[in-house]
Amino acid sequence: MRDSLTPQPSPPRLSRWQHFLLVLGPGLIVMLADTDAGSIITAAQSGAQWGYRLLLPQLLLVPILYVVQELTVRLGLVTGKGHGELIRDTFGLPWALLSVSTLVVACVGALLTEFSGLAGVGLLFGVPTWLTMLLVAGGLILMVWTGSYRSVERVAMGIGLFELVFVVVAWFSHPNLGVMVTGMLQPALQDTHYLYLLAANIGAVIMPWMVFYQQSAVIDKGLDARDLTPARWDTLIGSIVTQVIMAAVLIVTAATLGTTNPNAALDTVQDIAASLTPFLGEFNGRILFALGMSGAALVAAIVVALTAAWGVGEVFGFKHSLEHHPQEAPWFYGIFFFCVTLAGVIVASNVNLVALSVGVQVMNALLLPIVLGFLYCLALQALPPEHRLQGKYKNITLTLIVITSAFGVYGALAGL
Repeated sequence: MRDSLTPQPSPPRLSRWQHFLLVLGPGLIVMLADTDAGSIITAAQSGAQWGYRLLLPQLLLVPILYVVQELTVRLGLVTGKGHGELIRDTFGLPWALLSVSTLVVACVGALLTEFSGLAGVGLLFGVPTWLTMLLVAGGLILMVWTGSYRSVERVAMGIGLFELVFVVVAWFSHPNLGVMVTGMLQPALQDTHYLYLLAANIGAVIMPWMVFYQQSAVIDKGLDARDLTPARWDTLIGSIVTQVIMAAVLIVTAATLGTTNPNAALDTVQDIAASLTPFLGEFNGRILFALGMSGAALVAAIVVALTAAWGVGEVFGFKHSLEHHPQEAPWFYGIFFFCVTLAGVIVASNVNLVALSVGVQVMNALLLPIVLGFLYCLALQALPPEHRLQGKYKNITLTLIVITSAFGVYGALAGL
């Protein structure tokens, strides 16, 4: 046995690139989950009904999304606490209960849209909804109950990258760049239907569960304040990727239905698949759409269900880590099981996917003042002085949060 006084060799020093690869994951995954089934449907509706007029907001939301999620990363890495736990310790249990209640509502709504999207993909190939739900719910439960955080992260990242299929489809749609630029600069801010879809797009990009997930994920992965810089790069790359995917879906429908049949009804996943892929051939188009939609919905389902379990666990103080065995953290795994099973049962009852998905995104927009308000206040009070928001960046962050929240709520109420 080696003498405890014998000097131990220092671990090899990591290069910046190696450090980044070690940290990479939570930011990219939460952003891929952000472009979920409901977001894709919202983007498709936007392009079909308004052409390229809602494309500019997709680009403008990149820095806003990064600012919001960077605060989340900073809070998690510096304090070592999840979002719900930090609210409880900083502002008290009643405020934490308010915050986690908005989280649960958002998570349930999101899970319904993910499973509805997967059910629609199954119907493209003649698979009945009940069988799709059984396979999806069973697979997710088995993966989480038998895996660690890192194994779940690798699976989620691999699945989510299938969303890049939409970028390929957008390239083959050959959009007219002149028409695209003209449309981007002609918003229809006087039209309540336009404002409603604008609110839905804002709600599709900044979702309550994203804040909870990324803050919990960086902790469960074992990261700390030393990993702040690569974690920020992880978040920035994810912010760009998710909005590129949203823009790609919007461009495809704008280039097809937006120019030929802007009033076409997109009432089912099958309708959206048909509108996105006519120029690729029926078989190839169906396969590519199925890959993209399945990647989007599956990674989001993993993230959303975990977020609900993490958030409730943080507020009430029971064990809430993927590093714990199900017998050690029965409430954590039980909440995950309950959310996944409930969503599967509801979707098997044949809800209207498109109406539900757009409505969920609008609900997210209405919840923004609560979610972003807590996030900003925590960044001012829960962080040590050297990591708090300060100076011009503090004012810029507040301005972006207020404008985004106000515009989301206004657009949602105007369209009701």
